[in-house]
Amino acid sequence: MTTEQETEPTGSGEPSEERQPDWWHRDHPTFASLTGFFTGLAFVVLVPGLFIALLHVLVDDDTAEQLFPFVLVTLAVPIGLVIAPRTRRFGIYMLIGMVATALVVGGVAALVLWYMITHDV
Repeated sequence: MTTEQETEPTGSGEPSEERQPDWWHRDHPTFASLTGFFTGLAFVVLVPGLFIALLHVLVDDDTAEQLFPFVLVTLAVPIGLVIAPRTRRFGIYMLIGMVATALVVGGVAALVLWYMITHDV
């Protein structure tokens, strides 16, 4: 059944002209969870890289290195999403995605470093 066919009848027996919202517009819990998780993953990967690239374009390298810790201010975004009741589920899963990505990246980096030190690569 297409969305054009999904109209509710009015009192006169005719279908209403108003289009009903699709499933993702009604706060589907799986959709919010998946998009939140992958937004957190992309947030961890993209935001620091874009921030340092922008700093390198605007200022010299020494100043860019000194200003890089200010990227932590962007953590206010998922915290703000968790605080707001309407976006709480999305914010929680965004934080889960951020933490999971950071753990995987840190674990792989530690494993590679251990291997390189152990095997004198």
